[in-house]
Amino acid sequence: MKKLLIALLTFSSVYSFAQSPVSNRLSSGYEVGMAYSKNNYNPSLGYYQLINIGEHKLVSLGWTAKLGAFYGDNINYYTAPARLTRGKTGFGALSGPLIDNNIDTVRFDYVTMTSLNIGVRAQVNLGRVELGASADLLGLTLGRRRTARYRSSTGAFDTDTVQNATVQTTPFTGANISQRARPSHLNLRLLGDNDMGTLTTEVYARVHVSQRLAVKVGYQWLTTEVTVQNRDVIADNNRFRNRAGMAYVALTFPIFY
Repeated sequence: MKKLLIALLTFSSVYSFAQSPVSNRLSSGYEVGMAYSKNNYNPSLGYYQLINIGEHKLVSLGWTAKLGAFYGDNINYYTAPARLTRGKTGFGALSGPLIDNNIDTVRFDYVTMTSLNIGVRAQVNLGRVELGASADLLGLTLGRRRTARYRSSTGAFDTDTVQNATVQTTPFTGANISQRARPSHLNLRLLGDNDMGTLTTEVYARVHVSQRLAVKVGYQWLTTEVTVQNRDVIADNNRFRNRAGMAYVALTFPIFY
């Protein structure tokens, strides 16, 4: 009798929540998608939860969680810290960096990394069509160390040789051009070149085919970052960033609709 009473109370609580005004204003679902540009691929699996604002539920705000894998071929990474890039106009994913003593390049034949991020999303609901935008805020990235070619006209790194209590430095030339690097682990949205790690910003349009299926198309700005094993002691830097713009297609499987 006691077990039956507990079961009835549990069911009653779940049913009451399902009928509550809050749950009626919630929408959530899963997304399976792929972002693509030349030599860049970013498949992802995501979850979102939104709360509809206002009587007509025209606007929704909420959060997202996304697991993504990035694959890049023949890709350049440029000096990342804002203290080195600030004020250098022309620095970007499409045009590349200006020639400047502060801006170095690390080039990979192939790079892979996997990230898990949480972020925010805003959406306008127009019946079967939804328009929205989302941005990653915080997360973690993991991946293998890979060898890259370090291009720097002024950089140097400390070696293990110590003479007269002075650390000897070696330039990134000759055999020292080849450097090991890994994906930067911490993802943190701090705006502009202050950002850290792997982060995505997205705009999209979604069309509902049925209550349980929708097609989503959009555009993503993906920032990825690597940390080089040997720090450039001249610039005091071992972080490098790549920005890529990619078309995005996904299937959405709503839970609440």
